[in-house]
Amino acid sequence: MDTEKFSEGYCPVARGLARVGDAWSMLILRDASYGLTRFDQFRTSLGIAPNILTRRLKALTDDGLLEKRRYSERPPRDEYVLTAAGRDFLPILHAIGAWGARHHGGGDMTRAFDAETGQPIVPVVVDRGTGAPIGSRPLKLVVPGREGELPVPVVSEAV
Repeated sequence: MDTEKFSEGYCPVARGLARVGDAWSMLILRDASYGLTRFDQFRTSLGIAPNILTRRLKALTDDGLLEKRRYSERPPRDEYVLTAAGRDFLPILHAIGAWGARHHGGGDMTRAFDAETGQPIVPVVVDRGTGAPIGSRPLKLVVPGREGELPVPVVSEAV
């Protein structure tokens, strides 16, 4: 993927994927959402090679999804915590998880529960204006600079 090209293009999906579009980055954000903050914690949880983890943590920090904080001066040690942008990505992760469970489930899988009610969460992405679940109504795409032209129709089937 040409991240330079997509990270500045018109498409917000491409811009987002340029920042968190690989599985390791999303799994690091998932683990950070459950309270992991330290390099060794991520490495143990994910079984990821140290050089890959280092690159992903740097990229997530550079892109503003994680913040690097020093927790020890001697020896120098840092932890990584979610920023507002990182927390805003969490519903997307849960939606991906729900999709994975629905279409690629089978066998034992982890599930997320509301810590206060104890109820399992059922993620649904909705349009704030209408309250309609995304994917339940036809959408149309308008490309900047082409507003006078007919938009490209994007039709999705009802959920």
